[in-house]
Amino acid sequence: MRTPSLALLALPVAMLASPVLAQAPVSIDIASGRLDAAIIALGRQAGITIGIGDPRLGAHRVRRLRGRMTPEQALERMLKDTDARPVRLATGHWRITRITSASRRSGAPIRLAIAMPTQVADPVEEIVVTARPATAETLSRDMFGHLHLDGDFVLGPQGRGSDALIERLPSLGSTQLGPGRNRLFLRAIADSSFNGPTQAVVGQYLGTARLNYNAPDPDLRLVDLNTIEVRQGPQGTLYGAGTLGGVIRLLPNMPDLGDWQGAQSISLAATQHGNPSVDGSAVLNAPIVPGTLGIRAVVYGSREGGYIDDRLRERDDINRVDTIGGRISARLEPGDGWTIDLMAAAQNIDGRDSQYADRIGDRLDRASPFAQPFRNRFRLGQLAVGKQWDSFELLSTTTATRLDLSETFDASQPGAAPSLFRQHGETQLITNETRLSGEASGGIGWLAGTSVLNNRYRIRRARGSVERSSAITGIENEVDEATAFAEVAIPATDRLFLDVGGRVSHVRLSGEALDTPFAAIAVLARSSARRQQTAFLPSAGLRYRFSGALSGHARYQEGFRPGGIGVRNGMVRRYLPDNVSAVEAGLAFTGSTLSGDVTMAYTRWRNIQADLIDSDGLPATENIGNGRIVTIDATLAWQPVPAVSLEASAVWADSRLVNPAAGIFVLPANRAGFDFASIPAGAVVAESNDLPNVARLSGRMSASYRTTLGAAGDLTLAGSLRYTGRSRLGIGPVLGVEQGDVLDTSLSASITRGARTIWLQATNLLDSRGNRFALGSPFTLPLGDQITPLRPRTIKIGADFSF
Repeated sequence: MRTPSLALLALPVAMLASPVLAQAPVSIDIASGRLDAAIIALGRQAGITIGIGDPRLGAHRVRRLRGRMTPEQALERMLKDTDARPVRLATGHWRITRITSASRRSGAPIRLAIAMPTQVADPVEEIVVTARPATAETLSRDMFGHLHLDGDFVLGPQGRGSDALIERLPSLGSTQLGPGRNRLFLRAIADSSFNGPTQAVVGQYLGTARLNYNAPDPDLRLVDLNTIEVRQGPQGTLYGAGTLGGVIRLLPNMPDLGDWQGAQSISLAATQHGNPSVDGSAVLNAPIVPGTLGIRAVVYGSREGGYIDDRLRERDDINRVDTIGGRISARLEPGDGWTIDLMAAAQNIDGRDSQYADRIGDRLDRASPFAQPFRNRFRLGQLAVGKQWDSFELLSTTTATRLDLSETFDASQPGAAPSLFRQHGETQLITNETRLSGEASGGIGWLAGTSVLNNRYRIRRARGSVERSSAITGIENEVDEATAFAEVAIPATDRLFLDVGGRVSHVRLSGEALDTPFAAIAVLARSSARRQQTAFLPSAGLRYRFSGALSGHARYQEGFRPGGIGVRNGMVRRYLPDNVSAVEAGLAFTGSTLSGDVTMAYTRWRNIQADLIDSDGLPATENIGNGRIVTIDATLAWQPVPAVSLEASAVWADSRLVNPAAGIFVLPANRAGFDFASIPAGAVVAESNDLPNVARLSGRMSASYRTTLGAAGDLTLAGSLRYTGRSRLGIGPVLGVEQGDVLDTSLSASITRGARTIWLQATNLLDSRGNRFALGSPFTLPLGDQITPLRPRTIKIGADFSF
């Protein structure tokens, strides 16, 4: 669908309104609530384009509006008793502005316009609204192809985390080691299947708070969110190092200073071949001092029943996972345009055992001599201070996060006593970012800022028997980064919009070996890992509106990732930073019942950091060479009748290691007559030049039906198919195993009456197994196939309430 996110109100996108429809009186029926939701509904019903220059106005509460009237009359009635007024920009195009600079009421995430400079670029075309009825869940793209999810998806993902996003977006992939220990991949930029010193290729944010650097996906539960934004491709200009594949931003609902609000959700699930599951959440918004101070608190917990059996230990359903967490936000508006936000978040994930199986039994069991539990502890604190003037605004945020991940792997070998491998990683990240943004004459939007960052990552390892294990060499890497960046967005004509930007980063890296038995190696590691790097990351983009229904965009961006030190075959090694440059182009069209878009991207990836398996069975970081990636991403949405919505989306990706590094040898596709004696001694031999964890084809199809049952409420029925194609686990003879070729299915039904919703959901209807991820333990991988099956057929029932 093409409906924009409610939170991104100042984002310029294509104008799709009809001038004739925009002037005539129309029937209007809009429920009371937030202004941002009301203008989306008004735009659809009246066929006009409405923009909000200040996204914070969107939190204003408006009364119900019903009757037959012109769009101008509707806007005037809607904005009565608020500090906003409608301004006609052209026939069918309106903008809502603030009457005075007085202190505002709250609700929207603070300063989204600052975090996304393209939002202030185009004062005319800031929102797309059409006459189509709203759907329960919306997926939209902004002017440069960035994805936004809102509606029911962010309001009620039934206590789930990143796996709900992965099922929704074919371009998003993940390892499947378990909740809180996975790595995410976007637009086919995937490096490693393991958790180690390599920096994540996808940047993750909670509002303006960065969640990760070296750490895996913290897998925060998607509870009480305003919208979810996914930016594909390198995002180095605005988001800095490590965002090679893209950025995921979870934008939470912030405290509303005017109204008491609350919500709660609970659900129960039954899994075939497994144990039952339960989850629940609660939200409370309290205006402590109305109009000045408010807090918003979220708490949630879940138990996911296990479904993997262990034949050797004769135990059933061993892979149970318990999650508990929450966050609290406070907002203070002392006046004169100042806003102070405080946020704290915490989450604990405890996995009783790993979720992989083998192919010997029914693909839902394995044989292990002991349990392989994991534990994730995530903590976050943030202070954000903002100041609003008439034509520009300032935001400074300071964030501290910590993530501890403990894992246990089976390292037993045939004919030997059972042995295990334990790994404990600690990531501490402290960031400060200050941004100043505004709008100059002619609608030119600008943004400038600075940031400083310190990230410290430690990983300690031990190996031995169940009763006693000995420490082996670990790693500590530290990164200090200082950055200045700027971006400007220019409406060159009424059809052409440009933006250019750049980021200069100076990075200082240091590292050392931990727990090494040889003091000389530790000294050498410390001296060899100290170095500095300065990088300039430019970006440029344009969008052109061919007509009211068709627009196109093109964009160039870069990203880089600092290097560090690693351990391979008992030796400390230094690896190089890698960098990505990408160009993309796309088209988008929107009609009254049919919309779609397609984007093609070409990416060059130099000095790829990836993890290989050394002679001791340990994953170790190496630069494996240069690669190139070609992707085509397309979405098509059709609404044949108002009650029915259909959607199809797919991603085709071709990722190749085109220039292998020394020590990496890729076998030719045609091996007839090939002289295997020509392979260099000691080389890592790869069966294919495919980059790891990238499926050639992935896609999703969905359908939904909505109708009113009178006094019983509104009924919604929905179903989906999600296919993930084949990929390889990694590079080399051990990791070159295939995975994927998985089809997942789901059906759901819900009845909503007022603020109450009862829902029923069924997943994996075919009760298929599949192999989402071909790794459970890297030490026993050479001994036999490992698979990560889909959760078996599961039926879930739940209820949501709010006031």
